[in-house]
Amino acid sequence: MQDPRELYQLETDTHASALGAHTLVVSLGGLIDAGNTQQLLTGHLLGTLEHTVVASFDIDQLLDYRGRRPVMTFDRDRFTDYADPALLLYRMRDAEGTPFYLLAGPEPDYQWERMIEATRQLIRRLGVQLVVSAQGIPMGVPHTRPVGMTKFASNPSLIPENEPLFGAIQIPGSLDSLMHLRLGESGVDTVGFAVHVPHYLAQMDFGDASVAALRAIIGLTGLDIPVQELAAIAGLNRAEIDKQVAESDEVGNVVHGLEEQYDAFAEGLKRQNLLATEMAQLPSADEIGAELEKFLQAADDTPAPDDNSDESSKGSDGPDFLR
Repeated sequence: MQDPRELYQLETDTHASALGAHTLVVSLGGLIDAGNTQQLLTGHLLGTLEHTVVASFDIDQLLDYRGRRPVMTFDRDRFTDYADPALLLYRMRDAEGTPFYLLAGPEPDYQWERMIEATRQLIRRLGVQLVVSAQGIPMGVPHTRPVGMTKFASNPSLIPENEPLFGAIQIPGSLDSLMHLRLGESGVDTVGFAVHVPHYLAQMDFGDASVAALRAIIGLTGLDIPVQELAAIAGLNRAEIDKQVAESDEVGNVVHGLEEQYDAFAEGLKRQNLLATEMAQLPSADEIGAELEKFLQAADDTPAPDDNSDESSKGSDGPDFLR
């Protein structure tokens, strides 16, 4: 591997000791970002919070320009603009002035392992202790129900009370996913949120998913990041979606079918939880065995009553757990 330090350049003269921050948010696009969840979230962070560029990466070494051609502007008889791709590390400040980092830009096409090692070097240099990311994934869910998400972490203790929907599956890799794996292997805490986006909205903005992602990050990190503006945009977005659904019987039928499936699934989970609660209240096999043994021993020690005695007309009380 080539020296990872040659992949990035620090853009500040401030000593690293004065640049420390606990959290790094990673936003590198990737294979999918249903509902433009990550894009909306990143735009909101950069648009509402104070930030400065701390480091920049050599994008020419990382990007396949022919695979993802940057946009250029042609005006009448000449080229006037070029959407220069950039992969930057920002030092952000939340509403209370607490610093954190944001790594944002296009996902590199090349040198993933070197890119991750470069990021790990910066993490150590800047004192980052937690790396978090969020993106949207398409799911067969309706937009009219609460937004769900799949959580994952380098250490399960970072996501307590998590209820996984999936078992072991294989999926196409991404730099974000590999970063979670490699950083976790080196002892860095990482957490990811894959927000469930209705598959029929995967190619358009779905603001509710970005709001859910931001609230999940806030809940995890304790950062004070304004949500109101993003929530307001999501509300307008939702109203437009409802309008388009109402104008199409075909789409409306799809949404209605997904609602029925979602409600049936949620009811199934509820019933499973109720059953688990009821089962938890039942005695264990060992407890049943112990009670039965006590009952039989008591029966053996009790003199047999006369046929004419009152005791002969009474039934046994039985084990304690049956009373």
